[in-house]
Amino acid sequence: MDAGSVRSESACLHLVTETGSMKLISSSARGAPFSCLTLAFLLLLHCCHIDNILSQKSDSALAVVENTEGEEGAGGEEGEKLMSEEDEGEFNVVQPTEEWQTLKPGQAVPAGSHVRLNLQSGQREVRAGAEQLKHWTQDHRETGDVQSSISPDELKRAMAKIKEDLKPAITDTDQQDSVASKYRPLEELKRDMAQLDLLVQTDVQIMKRLLDQFYSSDSTTEQRLSILLELEYLVHQVDNAQSLCSMGGLQLIVGTLNSSDFRLQESSAFVLGSAVSSNPGVQVKAMESGALQTLLTILATAQPLRVKKKVLFAVASLLRNFPYAQRHFLSHGGLQVLSELFRADRGGVLRTRIVTMLYDMISEKELISQAGLDPVLDASLEERVRQYSQVLLREELLEKGWCSLIPQLLDSTEHDYREKALRALLVMAPVCVDQYRSHSSLLASLLSLREQYQEMVQSQMIIGEENGYFAEIVELINALQVKLK
Repeated sequence: MDAGSVRSESACLHLVTETGSMKLISSSARGAPFSCLTLAFLLLLHCCHIDNILSQKSDSALAVVENTEGEEGAGGEEGEKLMSEEDEGEFNVVQPTEEWQTLKPGQAVPAGSHVRLNLQSGQREVRAGAEQLKHWTQDHRETGDVQSSISPDELKRAMAKIKEDLKPAITDTDQQDSVASKYRPLEELKRDMAQLDLLVQTDVQIMKRLLDQFYSSDSTTEQRLSILLELEYLVHQVDNAQSLCSMGGLQLIVGTLNSSDFRLQESSAFVLGSAVSSNPGVQVKAMESGALQTLLTILATAQPLRVKKKVLFAVASLLRNFPYAQRHFLSHGGLQVLSELFRADRGGVLRTRIVTMLYDMISEKELISQAGLDPVLDASLEERVRQYSQVLLREELLEKGWCSLIPQLLDSTEHDYREKALRALLVMAPVCVDQYRSHSSLLASLLSLREQYQEMVQSQMIIGEENGYFAEIVELINALQVKLK
């Protein structure tokens, strides 16, 4: 081969791309024909190979471009889209990004991705389409490429697992027993609910246990004090107090009042007062057990103040709305005991309790006497009126000098004490009015108190409390002054 032929071979052809078509351009007019024909034949084979690649099964077109940085595919700036179909064998789904990346054989791309063919490397490249980029978040862009490999076998196993999880969990007998063990049968729940009716019986059992412990010789004073405290809580219920009487607990309480330990005296008086409060049946049992005489004896003897406070509470509870007990209280010197206790008390605590108890006894008798007899509404009203008529409380108060004792409570600085004294003076006015008028210090005290409380009422009116507590005291003073005129 001559030198001209060599030159013709070395410079015979250049391959360029223009809008997807290819052409041969001769670089020398004098090239050897055979060399050019050989090169043309090789180029034809290369074009057939490219055509074979483009004719592979795909729903989208491939753009043939040169591997130039920053240059888009020959089909335009965005290129063409490749829609991949699911093959029967294993396949890898590539997650496209903003940058072009090489596709490996057998890899599939999501719909909407852009694919191109790099002529220099002969590899397919893919990147995300415009719609995909539109819906990406910043986190996706920062994390880079994320590829997931899924095989049909893995999908089948996952679907089978889901179906198994959705099946009822009662196919296995052992599993059925496990589920049933977590829940209680309905019949068992009904039986438990029926046992709620034994609540009162449970309280009775508790009281019986407490009484047994109290009677035990091994019980200490501290334990007995704790037992009395628990009993006091239980006997607030009417049924429990009656049950305590039926099991002999009331005799135990009354007997403990005679204890040499003042703490046991205080606690037992507290239990007795709570048991007889608003409980006529227990009041009767207490009177039959001699509780009233025991209480009056404690009040008449030297006892700590805390004991006498609880004993007064028990006496007041026993006498309230119980004319039979009130008549026995008067006949057994109860007013005399209270008179000595009133004079001995300088602090006013016991005085207030005594005056309040006397006021309640007088008021309830007036309410019964003023009530009309209606056997239909209250068949026992007539009998109660008869019993109250035998309780000459006001006459006993006049005889025992209470008309001059109660005004002494007005000297207290406590508003509550003054209020109780004014109310007691008003209910006793029908029998004590003559002594009130001759009691110069009482009239002076009423005038002084009226001025004092009127000033307080004016202060209340300034701050918007026209009908306050002090206004009630002024009304009591005015009512008493009217009776003294």
